[in-house]
Amino acid sequence: MSLVTTHVLDTAKGRPAPGIAVRFETADGKPIAEGQTDDDGRIRDLGPETLEPGAYRLVFDTGAYLGPDAFFPEVALTFRITDGTAHHHVPLLLSPFAYSTYRGS
Repeated sequence: MSLVTTHVLDTAKGRPAPGIAVRFETADGKPIAEGQTDDDGRIRDLGPETLEPGAYRLVFDTGAYLGPDAFFPEVALTFRITDGTAHHHVPLLLSPFAYSTYRGS
């Protein structure tokens, strides 16, 4: 398992959101890795096994999943890593007109 993982849940449908492209990057936009959510809405292999402490961002292409009239065509979540060897799980709970996140386990 990589240091950073994510999981997208479609809260309007009550199930995982497959096929969402996700970019993992530094806070200033330097690419680190990219992936796509699997049938369970997860990306388990996003990024390296260690990172320097600092701010990072996950950018979700929600427009491709929600459709051309998506209110949120993209969701960018910026978070801070203080321990560059600890696992960080950053889920996204998504619906057509709202989203939320938290630090998972």
